[in-house]
Amino acid sequence: MASTCNMSASRCGLSGVRHSKFPSSHQQPKLIGIGRNVRAAVSSFTPKTVSTFDKEEYLAEDAKVFKTDDGFYQLKEDQVKGINPFEKTKLAKDAIRSLKYSDEFQKMCKTDFKDLDDADAAQIDTRLKYVGLFHRRKATYGRFMMRVRLPNGVVTAEQMRYMGELTASYGEDGCADITTRQNLQLRGILLSDAPEIFRRLSELGITTTQSGMDNVRNVVGSPLAGIDPQEIVDTRPFALDVDNFLTKMGQGNKEVCNLPRKFNVAIVGTHDLYEHPHINDLAFVPATHDGVDGFNVEVGGFFSAVRCAEAIPLGCWVPYDHVTPLVRAVLTAFRDYGARKNRQKTRVMYLVEEMGVEEFKNEIASRMGVDLKGEGKSSVDPKWVRRSYYGVNKQVDGDNFVGLNVPVGRLQADDMLALAHLAETYGSGEIRLTVEQNAILIGVPDSKVEDLMSQPLLTKFSPSPTPMIASTVACTGNQFCGFAMIETKASAKAMSEHLDSVLNIPEGGVRMHWTGCPNTCAQVQVADIGFLGSSAKGPDGKKAPAVDIFIGGAIGHESELANCVKKGVLLTDLRPIVEQLMIDEFGATRKD
Repeated sequence: MASTCNMSASRCGLSGVRHSKFPSSHQQPKLIGIGRNVRAAVSSFTPKTVSTFDKEEYLAEDAKVFKTDDGFYQLKEDQVKGINPFEKTKLAKDAIRSLKYSDEFQKMCKTDFKDLDDADAAQIDTRLKYVGLFHRRKATYGRFMMRVRLPNGVVTAEQMRYMGELTASYGEDGCADITTRQNLQLRGILLSDAPEIFRRLSELGITTTQSGMDNVRNVVGSPLAGIDPQEIVDTRPFALDVDNFLTKMGQGNKEVCNLPRKFNVAIVGTHDLYEHPHINDLAFVPATHDGVDGFNVEVGGFFSAVRCAEAIPLGCWVPYDHVTPLVRAVLTAFRDYGARKNRQKTRVMYLVEEMGVEEFKNEIASRMGVDLKGEGKSSVDPKWVRRSYYGVNKQVDGDNFVGLNVPVGRLQADDMLALAHLAETYGSGEIRLTVEQNAILIGVPDSKVEDLMSQPLLTKFSPSPTPMIASTVACTGNQFCGFAMIETKASAKAMSEHLDSVLNIPEGGVRMHWTGCPNTCAQVQVADIGFLGSSAKGPDGKKAPAVDIFIGGAIGHESELANCVKKGVLLTDLRPIVEQLMIDEFGATRKD
């Protein structure tokens, strides 16, 4: 890498406009189009941000990539040796170029699927992820999971209704899952239907662009943004602004669509840390500097099959109007200098460690064209006890929000249609999703609370769930995912219900996470007790489904990653072992 000229100057060899042209006001951005028409809402910063990024481009001369004539970024020839198979697939054909900036996608959707698969399996299994279509050939050959972007976990009744109707149209093949990043995954999709689905989603203000592979995933924020009486900052404008930049309002952002690996962003809005900033590649935590509101920045949190790490302070603070510019600076630095060989060592934390925190911070400052200030005074109360969002709770405007437990995040079409109906009939017409795979109805006036609480859906999605099911998270599992070694959702639900039936669970509950493989999509490392899918020799000597057990993860102000305490426990042997762990480790007692 090129050396740094000095602490405040631009990086040597970096070309392009060097000075920020972003809004100079440090006031929080407003949301345009809020209310029942949230789908049309954008941050007041978005028009200036997007137009500015169209004009400003920069690329380091010593970067591993170069800019092509049509504006994409591609590995230099001298950087190709030893790259991993995914990089080879990306180098052979740029996914966003072929699927968003040409008519190839439309042609694909009109072609016989088997012919497509025979001609280019990588296009089916890898590149389509760039437009939110995930093919699981082992589990559901010819059908796709579609991942939609829902910044800050906000979804309107109109959006939910359409997605419910879409899910219903696929019959037994259709269902949906709330993810640990506050968005939805729709299952059973046929490629031939995708163009019309994309058109309808776009009309509703939703995009699937760049929701998979080496892109920035759904931007998470406070599920109580804008309604919480104890709120520090409304995270919705920032999440929307960042998301609009990332996808260029759904068109596909050429500048950041060839990252070395996936990337997660969180924007914190409450003392409760509902957003889990410590496990994100980039997190913004509310803080003040010389009386000005903004965010301290943390970087590098991630999970992988070989390593898990918590985010570390970047040692800087940014005002509100520099959030998206800093995201862009970090992503382009990651694009330019990130590793692309060993797939297990390509997350941004490895780049931060290679460069050192101070040099990485200076690189970001030079790309932004500003002198980054040191950390501000945190606005987050470190002694705050995390609140439950379940049940009926007062909003800042006097209405109520009602938190519902969606067991293991699984939604059927009828559930989605019912949620849409309840949101419109009893609330503001908006639903919030959480990183724990649950849902919140907002804007419910006092006069409608009693009737809402008597609705049939609330017997399935309880506002007052039993302790274990209340805190259970599960990934997709091997029902739909070819990576998963075990079935997770039904197993997690059954275990939670069993523990609730035989044990007295301590006040506050015990958070239980189930994940099907070492990719740990369900984040077992932050659970009080977690189960990671594996296999072990069964009684007949053959391989059988098993789990590795993790204990001791924590979220919030005393976040900690769990440790593996038992390996290869057969699922058939699991219940008594977990019962005893609950007693020994968490103080549960047996019911009479």
